[in-house]
Amino acid sequence: MSVAAPPAEAADRSHPTSPTARSAWRGGRLILLLGAIIVLAAVVGVLIGPQRGESRYLDPDDTSLSGTRALAEVLRARGVQVDRVDSVQDAAAKAMTGNRLTVITDMSYFDQHALSRVPGDRLIVGDVFGIDVLAPGVRSEAMAPRVRSREPECALPAATAAGSAYMGGVAFRGPQGASACYPAGDGHSLISYPNAGGVTTVVGDGAFMTNMRLAEDGNAALALNLIGTGKAVTWLVRPQHPPAIELPGERGASMYDLMPDSIRWTIYMAIIALAVTAFWRGRRLGPVVTEKLPVIVRAAETVEGRGRLYRARRARQRAAEALRAGTIDRLTPRLGLGSGAGAHEVVAALAARTGQDPQQVGAALYGPPPVDDSGLVGLAGYLDFIERQVSEL
Repeated sequence: MSVAAPPAEAADRSHPTSPTARSAWRGGRLILLLGAIIVLAAVVGVLIGPQRGESRYLDPDDTSLSGTRALAEVLRARGVQVDRVDSVQDAAAKAMTGNRLTVITDMSYFDQHALSRVPGDRLIVGDVFGIDVLAPGVRSEAMAPRVRSREPECALPAATAAGSAYMGGVAFRGPQGASACYPAGDGHSLISYPNAGGVTTVVGDGAFMTNMRLAEDGNAALALNLIGTGKAVTWLVRPQHPPAIELPGERGASMYDLMPDSIRWTIYMAIIALAVTAFWRGRRLGPVVTEKLPVIVRAAETVEGRGRLYRARRARQRAAEALRAGTIDRLTPRLGLGSGAGAHEVVAALAARTGQDPQQVGAALYGPPPVDDSGLVGLAGYLDFIERQVSEL
């Protein structure tokens, strides 16, 4: 017996040559995947990459909502010189040129004692580090009031002329004789008093000076009254690249300090490259392809192989049923019977056709299974004998 080849008409059947949706997807999915990976890498680089244009709170050069570029430009338009510095040394150098006002918004990387020796007026924004040194006699309250529009409720000309302003954040108590404005919690959001040859002013929050809040209430008027006093302004801001702080007993830089700044981006690119390589080299199942089988298996080998399986499992009943079913299927059309003929019809027609004993024929076709291998061999021989007789008649 040989394995049947595909019909000739199926082999000669024409196939459409225009691309289908499935073939277009199979051909272009790799390009789409690579494009999606590139877009994803770009988005990740924007979201978690180095932020070159990040906002700088209360920086006179920053145009974001939290910057104070608008206030600095208004001051310059009124003839006030505004110098942005990021070190105490630069602030001290500016103070040598004349009487100036120093605006202090952050003390994270500065020496408060060195800054306290810089002469001139001071405007301190928030509860900065070392405020007890920069503004002696001023202390902050534990309760931080909410930042909102508040009335000055004081006699300080700079506050009364401005009226309500967006104040709060930190409440202060000042020394004896200080002007306290904008009540908030247990203290005030603005303290002003003469000190060290100048005027020291402390405000609890700098939101009223930002680009976002400058045009609200009397914020612009208050900021101009406090800063635009006619003196040049030294605006101290946090350095963009803070100096490294050496701790006592430190032996050297850590492993993370020795890594380049772009190491994180390199790791992300390596992960993306690994994912692309895995997809490229991974095993994929394509569409089912029908091929002609060149191997021809002889019927005798098939019968012999199946017989050995039946013998190994001692499946005599299964083998006998297969032999009888095959014999009945082949003899039924030769006897002129339909496929649904019953056992009595088959036995009667076969006995009449061959002259065999009906009981013997019925036992061979529908009887109990053989009890041993010799009985199975005898049954197979008898069924073959009956088929031969019907074929010869």
